[in-house]
Amino acid sequence: MKDKIKLNNGIEMPMIGYGVYQIPSSITQRCVEEALEVGYKLIDTAQCYGNETQVGRAVLESGIPREELFVTTKVWGTRGYNDTLRSIQHSLDRLDTYIDLLLIHEPSGDYKEIYVALEDSIPSGYVKSIGVANFLDETFKDIVKNSRIIPAVDQIETHVFRQQVAMQEMLKEYGTVLQSWSPLACAKGNIFENPVLKEIAGHHNKTIAQIALRWLIQRGIPIIPKSTHKDRMKENIDILDFELNKGEMEDINKLEKGKSLFNWW
Repeated sequence: MKDKIKLNNGIEMPMIGYGVYQIPSSITQRCVEEALEVGYKLIDTAQCYGNETQVGRAVLESGIPREELFVTTKVWGTRGYNDTLRSIQHSLDRLDTYIDLLLIHEPSGDYKEIYVALEDSIPSGYVKSIGVANFLDETFKDIVKNSRIIPAVDQIETHVFRQQVAMQEMLKEYGTVLQSWSPLACAKGNIFENPVLKEIAGHHNKTIAQIALRWLIQRGIPIIPKSTHKDRMKENIDILDFELNKGEMEDINKLEKGKSLFNWW
């Protein structure tokens, strides 16, 4: 099992990243430092999380060569081309480093013009890859139809209860990688009490979280689990030393609920 996936521009992105959604800025630097210490190489933030500055500080003060790390952020709240260019510059200033992957956070505003601004940020060298988040079906096709650069990534809600099988197949047609946000469903759906996952976890001497994350990885879906506890950070990244068999994968496939657990997209 490879620990990286190649994007459609040739850049390699880690399969397992560390997300900082809803982590207060007061503890973000410490959390990212710990994530880097236990082996994470991808850090996922966003403008609306309010912690880009702390992420950038942790990355730059880690002592890890910058080219070995991968930083994702997302533009938020912009309406068109010019304000998006300004917004991208604000992110670069806060992170104080280049951006490996820049996403539109959601399909709002004039997202086609917003995406043009992302495309036009590539030649500067400060943005390496671009993509979208929460673009499903028609909105994704709308972006592709009007783009010069096909999105490298579409980051969407994907976990054992919302499996996005059809979406993953559609994205493959464009060479776009589906990346999972909330790979552990934010503990919704009683995921940590699920009897199917519990039984499989027992077979492998792993935790339910590790089984749910491994299932995604084996489908070729990169993940960005979040925890503020160092022991759980270690647990979430320790999923490359075992493999789910075909029957176990199929048993988990049956957990699909067919709808979002967050009532967003």
